[in-house]
Amino acid sequence: MVDTGFTTASNILHHISTFISEILVQSDLRKRLLSTVYDNFSLSDEIALKPLGLAAEALENAISADNSSIKTSSLRCAEELLLSLPENPISSFLLSLIYGLKHQNLNSALSLLDLFLLYPSLARSEIAPILFEELFLGHFLPIFHWFNEQRSKILKSLASNGGGEYSRSEAEGWEVVPCTKSLSKLSIDQTLKLKELESNYERVLDRNCIDFAEHFKKILERKEESEWIASPKVKLLNKKEKWKEMEQILEDKLRTEHLSLPNGRYNPVWVEEDPIVSLVEVDSATKSKSPSPSPSPPPSPSLSSRIPGPLNFNGEQESSSGSKTFSIFNSAAQAQDDSSKIEENDGKTALFDSILETQKLKQTITSMEESGTKSAELDFAMEDSGNASPESGERYNTPSKDFVCPITCNIFYDPVTLETGQTYERSAIQEWLERGNSTCPITGQKLENTQLPKTNYVLKRLIASWLEENPNFALDKPIDEADPLVVLTSPVSVISQASIDRGMKEVRRAIVNLYASEVLEEAEAAVLCVERFWLEENVEMDIQLMLLKPPVINGLVEILVNSVNEQVLSAAIFLLSELGFKDAAVIQTLSRVESDVDCIVTLFKGGFMEAVVLIYQLGLSSQSLQEMDMVGSLLNAIKKNERDVNKMRLSHKSAAVILLRKILGKSKEGSLIAVVVLAENAIECIIGSLKAKQVEERISAVGILLRCIQEDGRCRNIIADTADLALVLESFIEVSNHEQFEIITFLSELVKLNRRTFNEQILQNIKDGGEYSTMHSLLIYLQTARRDQSPVVAGLLLQLDVLVEPRKMSIYREEAMDILISCLGDSDFPSTQISAAETIMSLQGRFSTSGRPLTRYFLLERAGFTKGHRKSIQRDTIRSAPGEVELTREEERAADEWERKMAFVLISHDFGLLFEPLAKGLNSKFAALFSACFVSATWLSHMLRSLPDTGILETARVCLLDHFLSIFTTTTDVEEKTLGLLAINSFVHEPDGLQCLSSNMKDIMRGLRELKRSTPLAFEMLKVLCEEQDLTSEFWCHQELFQVDCSTNGEVLSIAYFKDKIISGHSDGRIKVWAVRGTNLHLIHEVQEHSKGVTSLVVLEFEEKLYSGSLDKTIKVWSLGSDTIQCIQLHDVKDQIHNLVVSKTVACFIPHGAGIRVYSWGGESKLLNSSKHVKCLNLVGGKLFCGCHDSSIQEVDLATGTLSYIHSGSRKLLGKANPIQALQVYDEQLFSASTALDGAAVKIWSTSNYGMIGSLTTSLDVRSMAVSSDLTYLGGKGGMVEIWSREKHNKIDTLQMGRNCKIVCMALDEREEVLVIGTSDGRIQGWGL
Repeated sequence: MVDTGFTTASNILHHISTFISEILVQSDLRKRLLSTVYDNFSLSDEIALKPLGLAAEALENAISADNSSIKTSSLRCAEELLLSLPENPISSFLLSLIYGLKHQNLNSALSLLDLFLLYPSLARSEIAPILFEELFLGHFLPIFHWFNEQRSKILKSLASNGGGEYSRSEAEGWEVVPCTKSLSKLSIDQTLKLKELESNYERVLDRNCIDFAEHFKKILERKEESEWIASPKVKLLNKKEKWKEMEQILEDKLRTEHLSLPNGRYNPVWVEEDPIVSLVEVDSATKSKSPSPSPSPPPSPSLSSRIPGPLNFNGEQESSSGSKTFSIFNSAAQAQDDSSKIEENDGKTALFDSILETQKLKQTITSMEESGTKSAELDFAMEDSGNASPESGERYNTPSKDFVCPITCNIFYDPVTLETGQTYERSAIQEWLERGNSTCPITGQKLENTQLPKTNYVLKRLIASWLEENPNFALDKPIDEADPLVVLTSPVSVISQASIDRGMKEVRRAIVNLYASEVLEEAEAAVLCVERFWLEENVEMDIQLMLLKPPVINGLVEILVNSVNEQVLSAAIFLLSELGFKDAAVIQTLSRVESDVDCIVTLFKGGFMEAVVLIYQLGLSSQSLQEMDMVGSLLNAIKKNERDVNKMRLSHKSAAVILLRKILGKSKEGSLIAVVVLAENAIECIIGSLKAKQVEERISAVGILLRCIQEDGRCRNIIADTADLALVLESFIEVSNHEQFEIITFLSELVKLNRRTFNEQILQNIKDGGEYSTMHSLLIYLQTARRDQSPVVAGLLLQLDVLVEPRKMSIYREEAMDILISCLGDSDFPSTQISAAETIMSLQGRFSTSGRPLTRYFLLERAGFTKGHRKSIQRDTIRSAPGEVELTREEERAADEWERKMAFVLISHDFGLLFEPLAKGLNSKFAALFSACFVSATWLSHMLRSLPDTGILETARVCLLDHFLSIFTTTTDVEEKTLGLLAINSFVHEPDGLQCLSSNMKDIMRGLRELKRSTPLAFEMLKVLCEEQDLTSEFWCHQELFQVDCSTNGEVLSIAYFKDKIISGHSDGRIKVWAVRGTNLHLIHEVQEHSKGVTSLVVLEFEEKLYSGSLDKTIKVWSLGSDTIQCIQLHDVKDQIHNLVVSKTVACFIPHGAGIRVYSWGGESKLLNSSKHVKCLNLVGGKLFCGCHDSSIQEVDLATGTLSYIHSGSRKLLGKANPIQALQVYDEQLFSASTALDGAAVKIWSTSNYGMIGSLTTSLDVRSMAVSSDLTYLGGKGGMVEIWSREKHNKIDTLQMGRNCKIVCMALDEREEVLVIGTSDGRIQGWGL
């Protein structure tokens, strides 16, 4: 049949689009529907509420946003969040709204139809009832006709009794009457049938709703409009479902009375009248009960009379009671009492027997249907089963039960009656006695005489007469002398069966006492009896059904609440657990009352380990389990010896491990619980669960261990040492996708050990363990894995493949690499990109004891950078477990070999295809993605030099070199700059690489200068670049940045540089503060608190203070604010200050006369070296260096006052002095400047041994000097500044300030890139590299 009208694709889209548009327009409607979805579903642990809330918030922002870019961004973020989550009703509904807002009507319709597929009841009744009417309702007319027909049948039976909803009219048949008159007249049976019909109606609607939602999706997804798609057929209840309906009606009727009791449990003490569901009438002789407050009504007729008995197709039928041993023919007068008592017990259990018969009938019908029996034959069987006489409970052609031996269950051939009044087949009772028994099998009475009496001829003649009256009754074999005994029905022994039957009689009586007795001791004894019977015997179906009834279950719960006997409590817990495994309704009964659950939890905390199995069966949510605060008890159960509790179907350890995993979940509390697990030393016991028989326990153990590793990575060494992974690997194909990924994540974390050889051993165990190929299983999972899971799976698969020397071809490697590259380049999923980049980075194979990858730190070490990363590694090592084995040479060789193989696999795949997504990641705005891609790209670029040249270097250069140059020249992070340098170094040895560097040579040189003191690699590259081409002049080329004229304030006598500010001192006593802004110098503050020239300015950076010395005989201390300076101290030193140096405790300066004045900040002063006329000073590390008028250089230790000569000076030639004009100390070298009369104007001395280590042969009359890590600046007369190389001692360049001035002072900035000069004609000039 072809869809027409409202089932075409265009009509479906039209209706759904209209519905979505109304929701998007109406804010109140949208919020109400979202609230409805949230209220109707409790999300599982794997679904985080926070992402769903963020997605909903992003959707609202997009709806209210006016800016299209904000709207698009919000929708994209919300869509990515929802697609990354497991499918759930909230995400389906939100996605339909998002696609509707993006005008993607097809995707919107498909998402909304997913809601009908997954949750049809909610979708059609609360979310989209209008849409249900428009799209689905027209197809469901057969369902409505079926419902009305069934309902009419039920109500007609009421009307036929004279008071239903319908009444017979002479003219029109059935007519409607007010329902208020009929409802009160409905019987219990009719009420239950109506209730069941309503339930079936909902179920049918849901099932067909799912089918048609699937059909509508197919219509929307078909490629061609002309493609024919048949509508699904409407489905109603099948035969099996009808049987379930009938069975449920009976079950509901049996439960009618106790459902409305006060606490939800059945307790006979509270019952005021005998309910229909009474199990057994309590014997007044044995039970002491309180008188009922009101007269009891007459008991209801037994249900057994209305339920057909089980049918025996061989011509025999069991008695309606279902018992084969309780009614024996009695020919002796003295045994009549015993016989009548047994008959009474049989009558008491009629209700349970009828249920058993119903079950057997169901099995008979099912077996006939499965074997192909025609419906006519089945109907005949069902009709024939009702031929039993209501009075006798027997079929017309069935022999009386008194004609049947209770042992053999066959008609007597040679009956003998014992002194107890019980009759048996002679051969059967003879076997019983020959086994050493001396009691009656039925009554248990001791026999005075074990000699068998004569044959009971009366009974034998009665049997013969009955056989003559029923000639059609067939036996398997004729009853004659040749065949004295029909074959026994028991597979073991007729005597054993008789013993079992007697035990069943005892346990029936115990069950009655269990739920009906008001005496606690009797109930406790009954519990122990039932437990003993359960453990020793194969429990029959009727006994199981008795135990599964709610009154019995609640009787056991009452025992848990009231008993203090440990043995009884243990038995009650055991029975509840076993019954819970038999029937889920038991667990529902227990979980219905909160106090029952609390009681079980309390018993577990009190030391009853068996109770943990029952808690597991209750299926409580993780939140409920967390609130119960039983982590400590669970850990005790895990650590307890299994042999202590061995009778449970599920071991207490298994249940505890499963519950603990459920509590852990993914919440923050789970992190704390994982810490507790580690602290309690339970991890070894949990490791043992990896070998458990139950798959659920193994997977739970994997989840717990994974969480422990994530909280404290050091425990992975313990796990790796002792874990047996074989059964876990075998479980992989048996579990869900979520659990499979948990196993993969666990294995991935397990191979992040700090011992490479051990890592490879674990990888080999993973590869070879299990019955199935681990690599093949991972490959299959990888091909269908979610996007965010793929990187982890691909990483593990790649490691397993690289265990051997990389081959030319491997399907596993190719698939894993393709997935990694695809995930790394997928910018629509940033979290997946980050995971892929971190996976690649970790493949280098070196990890700390906590499992952190050390790729970054090893690369810094290879670059010679020794700051920072060693401390991190040392901290990690200090925190490692006691007895941690140091990395040996063997481990280093294994790590190097692994790194080489892995790098070759990554680089050689598809001729360096990996470099392209790595380059894309270097442009990412996400810091984590950039960092992982940068480290990975640096590592692989560095490894190119140690691998065979296959032309991939060119691919790497094209993709990555520009990014490395950009990072190296722009970043301020020293480690990142060092990694960039290591990466660039891989390309400087080829011509094309050098050509790429040439356009950025100045920036590269600047970066190399900065790194020279941090890594020797910078110095080596600097030499390479200088050798390749003459870059000296270009490298040290200076450019004028700014110049200001302050000639109105006289000479510039002193200059200081602080951060981004320049401070100048002038001869008129002014101090000016300048701000450097690009190529301009702006005056931001000016003060004049000195009356004469400011000869010295000194900045102590750690105090952020400025010290100024002046010819007005004062030292002033200034605070350095953001833009201004303020004088905070004044020191009058009573002498002119010509050159000032300061420390935290003292100030030293050159006075007007001879010597050096040392002034303490407390006001004391003293004169040192009074025999010398000092021209210049420098203070470094508590030692004062002095350049004197006689060309001598001295060192004064201020702590001890010791004076040492570095250079003793020389005699005057031609009456002219040769003074030291400037003195600088840098990096344990002292630079002194004087005249060039002895061949060198500037000499370089070692401050450690006072030896001269070099000189600069300049003809300049040097008056000022500045020294950097690479250059020496000499300023003199004629306004010239010469630039000299510290390494080669050669002149590089000359800067010209003017012709008619001299250089008075100079200063360098912190980065040694800007030189500031003060001249005698009042100018301030700045030069930059």
